[in-house]
Amino acid sequence: MASREPDVLLDALVIGGGFNGVYQLYRLRQQGFVVQLFEAGSALGGVWHHNRYPGARVDSHVPDYAFSLEPLWRNWTWSERFPGREELQRYFAHVDSVLNLSSHVRFNTRVVAATFEPGENRWRVESADGHTVYTRFLIPCLGFASRAYTPALPGHQAFKGRSHHTAHWPTEGVDFAGQRVGVIGTGASGVQVVQEAAPAAEQLVVFQRTPVFALAMQQQHWDPETRQRLKSGYADAYRRRGESTTSFSDVKADPRRAVDVPEPERSAIFEAAWQRGGFHFWAGTFRDILSSPASNRLAYDFWRSKVLARIQDPGIAAKLAPEEPPYPFGAKRPSLEQTYYDVFNQPNVQLVDLKETPLVELNATGVRTQTGQYDLDVLVLATGFDASTGGFDAIDFRGLGGRTLRTAWSTGVTTYLGMAIPGFPNLLMLYGPHSPTAFCNGPTCAELQGEWVVRCLEMLRARGATRIDASDTAAAAWKEHMDAEFSDSLLHKADSWYMAANVPGKPRQLLFYPNTQKYLAQCSQCADNGYQGFVIR
Repeated sequence: MASREPDVLLDALVIGGGFNGVYQLYRLRQQGFVVQLFEAGSALGGVWHHNRYPGARVDSHVPDYAFSLEPLWRNWTWSERFPGREELQRYFAHVDSVLNLSSHVRFNTRVVAATFEPGENRWRVESADGHTVYTRFLIPCLGFASRAYTPALPGHQAFKGRSHHTAHWPTEGVDFAGQRVGVIGTGASGVQVVQEAAPAAEQLVVFQRTPVFALAMQQQHWDPETRQRLKSGYADAYRRRGESTTSFSDVKADPRRAVDVPEPERSAIFEAAWQRGGFHFWAGTFRDILSSPASNRLAYDFWRSKVLARIQDPGIAAKLAPEEPPYPFGAKRPSLEQTYYDVFNQPNVQLVDLKETPLVELNATGVRTQTGQYDLDVLVLATGFDASTGGFDAIDFRGLGGRTLRTAWSTGVTTYLGMAIPGFPNLLMLYGPHSPTAFCNGPTCAELQGEWVVRCLEMLRARGATRIDASDTAAAAWKEHMDAEFSDSLLHKADSWYMAANVPGKPRQLLFYPNTQKYLAQCSQCADNGYQGFVIR
């Protein structure tokens, strides 16, 4: 029988225990709200709890990829510039210990349905174990990578070996030693798995549909003395992070157009960004890389020269770094790599271009393409996520008139400020579609975007209001603003998850706001104008 507490009404229920959910729980509780967090897993961490595939590692460097709260960083040091999953798990345990969060978290609780009850101006929320709660405000913090995507692969069920999606990796792990391993997908998780499998596998086959434009991570491992020294700059770094368009304290593009800069100087700027590693080469060279085809091509050619220098076989090089780019550089999220391109020089690693030789089927022993059979013991599906909207689609949200969110978004996402949805009162989502999400790392967005929600709920409490609705007019204007603001962006030229184009059937549209500071300015303007675009009562 479902458990119920009809006489208890939460002020807010947060769904999801990643960076955004954790920050909301902490701040709302700090402001005196009665708040609880539901997390499907057994610990906090979001993707860093659930993603356990070999090589899982963040692509945003620290200290930017951490909370700016001094009580958290005062007694914490990072061992390396781009932490791995295990260290991030320890960080979340540290956050939990310092902020005392777990007492307000219901773990192993997967939300399956949420229905708005207009007569009471509250949400009724149900979990898979039959637990039901009522809350005035519902705050989904589902992230953009909470629902794995597996494409239709003919004959997949016939494969007799081990097959795992990177997002559903077995807790006991998979030993690649001496195994024939196949990896389908060359996004971030594919790159990381390939780097781990190549040294151990008897044979590794990488099935590539579209080449990834992976960037040099330039990883750094720090001794204890260096860790303490770096902390002296944390406070200033977090201040600069809050003012950055990229959500990084030290990634800033030259204001000039790349094509206007003399070649020797331009190459020096490209080289400096490359040596700094991470996303510096993506977002920290010139301002027009993602708007000017000519400047974009200059960046691509520089990237290609770096990759070609590491690949011995010209045929493989042509597939990994083709002379003509298949999409604009940076229009798909670049992965970070450490040894990815080097492994293709190993005799046990093979690259299969699925555009050249399409996949026909999976069968009992492996993968068959139009030109051959590849027998495998382990198949890794690094095929990504139903980005951003997938997590919402997994929950039966029902708003006014019983209308489902799936119906409301069936022809495309509609939001106001990327936080509210017309017809779904008292629901304020974070790190979702139409906000900076994919262009603003998790902890940064949790604080910058999350504070708007905290202030909004404080305003409603002060007014004695119990309901806030986004108007259809405001949502339409928000979509028009996004379309107009980024109409010249080269993001539109690639079939990426930024454009909701990686999952068949999803309406193609720009899902994320690519400039954090412009986004925050719009949110501030709304609040300063009395929460214009909302109906409050």
